[in-house]
Amino acid sequence: MSPSDAAPTQRIVRLVGVYDADSTLRGELAYWVGARLGRRHCSLCEITHGSVRQRPEWKACQAGLPVPFDTFHRNDQPDSIRAASHAQAPVVVAVTDTGHAVLLDASQLAACDGSIDRMVEAIEQSAARLGLTLTPA
Repeated sequence: MSPSDAAPTQRIVRLVGVYDADSTLRGELAYWVGARLGRRHCSLCEITHGSVRQRPEWKACQAGLPVPFDTFHRNDQPDSIRAASHAQAPVVVAVTDTGHAVLLDASQLAACDGSIDRMVEAIEQSAARLGLTLTPA
C-alpha cells in the first residue's frame, strides 16, 4: 500500500477528560472524604490534582499541549461526551473533525499511576492506533 492509499488521518481538535466525581459542593466533599478514607478513587483526579487543587505540573502540561484539554465532572460533562463514552468515568475523549473517540478508559488511566507524562504518552499511543493526530490546524 502506498502512502496515498493510507486512510486519511483525522485531526483531534480538543481533548476532554471526565472525572469520576460530581462538581456539586456535596459531590466534591464526598469524593474528597471518600478518597482520604480509601473508599473513592478517580485515576484522572489523581493525575491532574493534588489533595485539593490542580497540580501546577498539570496546568503547565495543558498549556503545552497542541490542542485544548478540558475537564468536566460526571454531572456537568457535555451530552456528546457522555454519549461517546457511554457515561463511563473517568475517561479521556478526543473530539475530532468528524466526531468523538474514547482514547483512555478507567483502566488505561489507572495504568498511568498518577503520572501526567504517562497519560500524555498513553493519549498519543491511543490516538495513533485510532488514526488520529494531535497536530494543531
